[in-house]
Amino acid sequence: MEGESNFSFIAPPTFDGDNYPVWAIRMETYMEAVDLWEAVKDDYEIPPFPTNPTVAQIKAQKEKKTRKAKAKACLFAAASPTIFTRIMSLKSAKEI
Repeated sequence: MEGESNFSFIAPPTFDGDNYPVWAIRMETYMEAVDLWEAVKDDYEIPPFPTNPTVAQIKAQKEKKTRKAKAKACLFAAASPTIFTRIMSLKSAKEI
């Protein structure tokens, strides 16, 4: 559907330090809609490649890395400048 492809262009809800419970619900819903919530919720580790990895294994690992980076970027984009300075040193989307 055309509407689904345009959803990712909608900005995530901004957190400015007020009313965290409401923002958290909105942000979780947003991240579920753009298929990034799993990277936050599960905070999975990306295992190293086995010896002689297959193309499928390489592709799967790259997808997992990309999903984690997108989740982190989405959370950073949703933070006001004041909040961003407090979270910018965190390494994972779950920590953020």
